[in-house]
Amino acid sequence: MSVFVLIPAAGMGRRMGAAVNKQYLPLAGRPILAHTIALFDGHPLIDKIFLITPADEFALCRREVLVPNDFRKVQQLVPGGAERQDSVFNGLRACGATGDDIVLIHDGVRPLLQPQLIDRLVAEVRERGACLVGVPVKDTIKRVVDGRIQETPDRRDLWQAQTPQAFRYGQIAEAYNRADRDGFRGTDDASLVERLGQPVTVVAGSYRNIKITTPEDLLLARAFLDHPEEGDG
Repeated sequence: MSVFVLIPAAGMGRRMGAAVNKQYLPLAGRPILAHTIALFDGHPLIDKIFLITPADEFALCRREVLVPNDFRKVQQLVPGGAERQDSVFNGLRACGATGDDIVLIHDGVRPLLQPQLIDRLVAEVRERGACLVGVPVKDTIKRVVDGRIQETPDRRDLWQAQTPQAFRYGQIAEAYNRADRDGFRGTDDASLVERLGQPVTVVAGSYRNIKITTPEDLLLARAFLDHPEEGDG
């Protein structure tokens, strides 16, 4: 049994308003994507890493991320698709995993994952099946239609889904194949498994595990790196 990591990094990052795609923006002296890859490349449980990025950025990715960092576990670059779901599907078909192998899918712009969460996810998949990292929602959530509040869900039941999301390869491959056949578009990888009626558990994560999509997120990530000793809050 091997542990694979798929890192989709094909987003355009329009909300960042930068001249380059967000995964190549600098964070503490190297691209965001390099920080993300390093989390898995240096982890003893991880066997193979596949990066999913636009084909016309392969040369850029090699020059700015792969060559300077000499990553050992990155196997290949996989062409991204029109949307994230298409990109991950491409990665699943390209990675060469088999039924009982474990696949972790992690956003390329989440560079602050705590390494011990990787251990917990792999253990959870081996013992119970599909799982993801998440945190309880802090704010009051409103369901709004046409500008009018329809409902205030009980916050105690709400969690914010993050990545990595982890699965047996056979399970997530089936979920993606079924979604492709049915024309279903999910909001995350777990939603494709959920629609098959299969359980997905949650591993409590960290509020530091942010997805960098706006300039404010980048400022926050820099602050977290400057103060690693401070708790989640």
